[in-house]
Amino acid sequence: MSAGSTERIGRAAARRELVLLLVLGAAGAGLALLALRQGWAQVRTHAPSPLPDSVTTVTGQALVPAAGALALAALAGLAAILATRRTLRRIAGVILAVLGAGIAASVSAGISAASVLAASASAAAQGGSGGTGGSQAGSTTSGTAGTAGAPLSGFPSHVVFASFPWRGVALVGALAVVAAGAVVTWRAGHLPEMSSRYDAPAGSPAAGGARGGRPPEGSTAEGPPPAVAAAQPGRQRADSASIWESLSRGEDPTGGGAS
Repeated sequence: MSAGSTERIGRAAARRELVLLLVLGAAGAGLALLALRQGWAQVRTHAPSPLPDSVTTVTGQALVPAAGALALAALAGLAAILATRRTLRRIAGVILAVLGAGIAASVSAGISAASVLAASASAAAQGGSGGTGGSQAGSTTSGTAGTAGAPLSGFPSHVVFASFPWRGVALVGALAVVAAGAVVTWRAGHLPEMSSRYDAPAGSPAAGGARGGRPPEGSTAEGPPPAVAAAQPGRQRADSASIWESLSRGEDPTGGGAS
């Protein structure tokens, strides 16, 4: 196998590795966001007959909002990994791993019944309301959080935790983000970089101006470069005096004869 073929195979393998790492990180952040949108707890309010009971679902996002913010930041970190090179890419990988660790810590922290009731009450204060329903299913409000039966306020409520399996899914997603960030940090020098074909090379017309039809670097349209002009001050003064004398006599200083 020729050296060129070996090099092409190596570049293709590096591209596949980068794609797999990006997919791993995106899948992990996506799993975390999906799990956070699910119901992690329920607030059940019992009312005396003939009033129906109220059941309100509180999502993981309402209970651990920091995890959702960190997952979104991890998605942005994947774009930074794609756009950076070497040292900056290593830094982006470290940041991605730290974001994944933050998600894992957030979803692993204990959730108390008081925090569930507080999240439900906060949603009620923002305008949400739980409807009435049957005695078993009651009403279910999905989204940021539900209210603990706003129309049934004053009746006893209790919290039922129902985070399985979504809490575990969020943790798995967080670990995937950590793994992607760690591998990027380790392999940053071997992963392919974005093409620099559109960068303006040094000395090109985009970088320093086109050379054709223009005076050499350091010179001006009125005379030679400054170094040459400084070395011949007497000649410059003589030329200037000759031009003014020709103009005063009515002659063309360019050699075209009298004007």
